[in-house]
This record gives sequence, structure tokens and C-alpha cells, in this order.
Amino acid sequence: MASTEDKPANKENTSSWKDSIYNPRTGEVLGRTASSWALILLFYLVFYCFLAGMFALTMWVLLLTLDDDAPRYRDRIPSPGLVIRPNFPEIYYNKTDPRNYADYIQKLENFLQKYNETQQQKNKNCLEGQHFMQENDNKTKEVCRFRRDVLSLCSGLSDTNFGYSEGKPCVLLKMNRIIGLMPRGNPYINCTIKREIPVQIQYFPSEANFDKMYFPYYGKKAHNDYLQPLVAVKLLLGKEDYNKELPVECRVEGSDLRNNDERDKYLGRVTFRIKVVE
Repeated sequence: MASTEDKPANKENTSSWKDSIYNPRTGEVLGRTASSWALILLFYLVFYCFLAGMFALTMWVLLLTLDDDAPRYRDRIPSPGLVIRPNFPEIYYNKTDPRNYADYIQKLENFLQKYNETQQQKNKNCLEGQHFMQENDNKTKEVCRFRRDVLSLCSGLSDTNFGYSEGKPCVLLKMNRIIGLMPRGNPYINCTIKREIPVQIQYFPSEANFDKMYFPYYGKKAHNDYLQPLVAVKLLLGKEDYNKELPVECRVEGSDLRNNDERDKYLGRVTFRIKVVE
């Protein structure tokens, strides 16, 4: 049982704790008067307004150094990646069942819609074999025409099944866009299938090249209607190739573009697997 001497001490401690929050005698809240709190709030208001102003000023100066059409630094991606359409790392299907390969055909057709003549007729017929330089003040750059029928048997025009129904499927290859890229030499596609007996491959266009006239690319804002050139690869598989998984590797060769970087397997090359079942 607590003694009578402890009661005043407890009362004093309770009063002291309450006074630390609000002291009615001095009018202090948390140990500060109203004028003291006002000065502190005013100081932090001015301080943070100054910081916000400094941040806005530095951002404004930084934005003055940037170009609206192209990144300032572009040295970290010297070579483009290579991608395929349909965009599947594994293409497996039964050639006797149209439902098996309908998705591949649909994706190829959807992808090629922008290359239709109705879309391309507004573009320019450029001079082949030369870079199409447009170093003028016109912000909107012209686009070189790429005719879909150049892809021949893989265009989807003469064969709407892109060879899938006959077990000789087509894949389309393109390089990723890099602003200002102007490859030296004559970049072309070379595909190999890892198999003891070579598999015949047909390319469209027949040179399997990406013509220089489609370079350089000036960025999405200035080159809004730009489309990458395509190379179609038709795999002429025979009966001996069916029911087997075939690894295919395609590389960009004939130029200074890199295609052997072990740290990035998609830099200048792409690999995929194909299996046709009959």
C-alpha cells in the first residue's frame, strides 16, 4: 500500500507531464510559446521554398541543354538488337491443323499492315545504296518507302499462310531503332540452323540486306512515320526436318554492327527454335 507521502509526488509527476504538453501558466505548447512556433514555421517555410526554387532552377537549366528530337548521349547503344516476327522464341505447330498456326499468321499479318501500299504510297522513293541524309531545318523528316511485295513469298500477298501450311514457315527480321545509326558496309542477314545436314533457306529480298537508304533514323518526334526495313527468312524444311526441334540463329553481317557480344545475345543477332509436326 502506497504511503501518504508518495501521493503528492505522484500528483506532481502527473502535473509535470501534462505541463510538458501544454502549460496553462505560460501558454507554452510542447515547451514553446505561440510566437516561437510561428518563427520556426516561418523559417522552414522560407527554407523549403528556397530549396524548391533551387531545384526548379537547376531543372530548367538542364532542360535547356536537351534536344527535343534526340537524346544528348547515345554512346551506350552502339549497335542495334535484332528481333523476329512472329515474336516467339519457340515456334511449334502442326502443319495439318490450321488452328495450330493461326496465331502466327495473324501476328504476321497485323505486323505487316503498316507496310501495305496504301500506307507506303505517301513515303518517298529514295536512292538505293546511299544514306538518306536530311540535315535541314525541317523538323518533320521524310520516310523512305518499303514495299511489302519485296518480301515476295513471305509478304502474305501471294501466300496468305506465309508458308506455314506447307511446312515452310516464314519469319521476318528487323533491327531495333537507334537514332543517328549509319552502318558501314552492306548489312545483311545470315541465318544458320544447327544440324548436320544443311537446311535450305530463302531470303527476301534475295540479297537479305538492310539498304542504307533507311538510315539514319532521326527519332520518334521528327521521324514519326518511320518503319524499319525488313528481311524475310523462309525455312525450306523437308520431311527429314519435321518432328524435330531445330535451333536457328540469325546475325547481321557485312557491316561494323556488333553481333558477337556474349553479354547481350540479342545485339546484332537473334536465336529461336522451330518445330514442325506433320
